[in-house]
Amino acid sequence: MPWWLAVILILVFAAVAFFLGITYRKKVSEREISSAEEEARRIINEAIKTGESKQREALLEAKESIHKERTEYEREVKERRSELQKQERRLQSKEENLDKKTDNIEKKNEQLNKKLQEADALREEVKLIKRSELEMLEKLSGYTQEEAKDYLIREIESEVTHEKAMKIKELEARFKEEADEKAREYITLAIQRCAADHVAEATVSVVPLPNDEMKGRVIGREGRNIRAIETLTGVDLIIDDTPEAITLSSFDPYRREIARVALEKLITDGRIHPARIEETVEKARREVEATVKAEGERATFETGVHGLNQELVKLLGRQKFRTSYGQNVLKHSIEVSHIAGLLAAELGVDVTIAKRAGLLHDIGKSIDHEVEGSHVAIGVELARKYKENEQIVHAIQAHHGDVEPQTLIACIVQAADTISAARPGARRENIENYIKRLEKLEELTNSFPGVASSFAIQAGREIRIMVKPEEVGEDQMVLLAHDIARKIESDLEYPGQIKVNLLRETRAVEYAK
Repeated sequence: MPWWLAVILILVFAAVAFFLGITYRKKVSEREISSAEEEARRIINEAIKTGESKQREALLEAKESIHKERTEYEREVKERRSELQKQERRLQSKEENLDKKTDNIEKKNEQLNKKLQEADALREEVKLIKRSELEMLEKLSGYTQEEAKDYLIREIESEVTHEKAMKIKELEARFKEEADEKAREYITLAIQRCAADHVAEATVSVVPLPNDEMKGRVIGREGRNIRAIETLTGVDLIIDDTPEAITLSSFDPYRREIARVALEKLITDGRIHPARIEETVEKARREVEATVKAEGERATFETGVHGLNQELVKLLGRQKFRTSYGQNVLKHSIEVSHIAGLLAAELGVDVTIAKRAGLLHDIGKSIDHEVEGSHVAIGVELARKYKENEQIVHAIQAHHGDVEPQTLIACIVQAADTISAARPGARRENIENYIKRLEKLEELTNSFPGVASSFAIQAGREIRIMVKPEEVGEDQMVLLAHDIARKIESDLEYPGQIKVNLLRETRAVEYAK
């Protein structure tokens, strides 16, 4: 068989098979479609039947729910109507009660009005009776109402003044006795245990010379040497007829010390000319600064005060060259520190803070020649600048009474400062200032009414006052002494304390003839 015939036969068989397959699949599909349609109709019929049953059930449930809600609603309506009826009955009862109360109030108002009218009538009657009684009393006593008031006020004032004076006297005596006993005990212990010097030597401002010829060399040709020294140190050199001595004059003891050291070095060296003077002054300044630092460290070591800023230590050292009424300020500060620490220990206060405040209380005197203001204000500013404790700042501020002491540390420092300054021999005072202070004390006491004369005695530690007996009574003496003491405290500056002693004397003189 030729190959192309075989191919044709294969193609024919493939076409017949394909046709037969399509016919068979069509019949199968028609059967599946008809069965699916029947299944669909069955499902639809069942769905319709189920839906109708569900609808009937839903209608029944809805009817039951509606019936239940209606029943509940009717029950709530009945309850609310019942509650409203009860409230209406209560309101009606309250209205009836209010009507009754209103009637009662009206009746009471009427009664009150009647009573007020009766009270007004009684008040007028009392006024008439009082007026007639006052007129009768005025006639019987011979005083008018105002005169009687003045008389009673004077009597009461007299009695109160007497009682006030007696009470003040009694309290002052009691407190003074207790305070004196305690203070004497504390101060005695503090002073006995403190071994600081009483008086320190004043800063020497006279430089000795080996011979009078040295004066000419110090002055120099046409005064160039002395001008150079004065310009570099800020100190005036006084060269007079005093044999073998030159006097240094300056308001600043620190500069005066530098000039003294420099001049002594120049005299010892013998080479005195402007260049050498400049070199020697600078060297003397460094030596004095080293001395200042060493003295400050010695003071902190001696008092046991540690942790001070180095600038404060240097300022403490500068107090070595500062005096107050002849008392060396550094030694005074050390002494105050010791006394404050001992007093603090006796009183149970922080000893470390008390000693630190005592050491720094006069720190402002180190630079009071260079800065405007009192040494107290300068000291407060320095303490705050170098971050000192606020208690210490307050103690510095209050140690001269510039502000009221608010802490026990401030009171202790104030007392220690007074003890150190007022103890016998601690300070010297020139005769002119001494006389002025006594005169001012007598002038202040004589300014009070009723004072006949006053005398400052015991170096100004006591003021003895003679009063006019016809103007100042026994009771008024206590008050007058108290007022004078307060005035002295506020107006005068003085070391220690001043005793105010009032004397009243009445004399009766008659002659038998």
